Amino acid sequence: MPFLFTLITIALMVFALVDIIRRDDGQVRFMPKFVWLLLVVLLPLLGSVLWFALGREYPEGGIRLGRPARRETAPASPVMTAPPADTRSTEQQIADLDREIEEWRLRQEIEKRKKERGDSGSED
Repeated sequence: MPFLFTLITIALMVFALVDIIRRDDGQVRFMPKFVWLLLVVLLPLLGSVLWFALGREYPEGGIRLGRPARRETAPASPVMTAPPADTRSTEQQIADLDREIEEWRLRQEIEKRKKERGDSGSED
């Protein structure tokens, strides 16, 4: 068992060293490449784990994993389109909201008066 642990540690260290050497300086974070190399060589397990967790810059979408092959028999899902962007200015949006609020207030007033007429009409 210790042999397997040692073998995995060495493989991880070699993989990390190769990855550090092949990266551009712009793809290395927090420390220069030389410091990362020293860290991985002096502390193989910890340095390698830190390199892959912190030092390496991954692409924007994250790590790309292989996708399983798609079946042609499966129905294609519909493409979702983004809702149209609101092109009104802030002032226009506020004016529209004010009109909606006024309309809502007037509808409540109408309902209130209908109820008052209904109540007063039944008393006569």
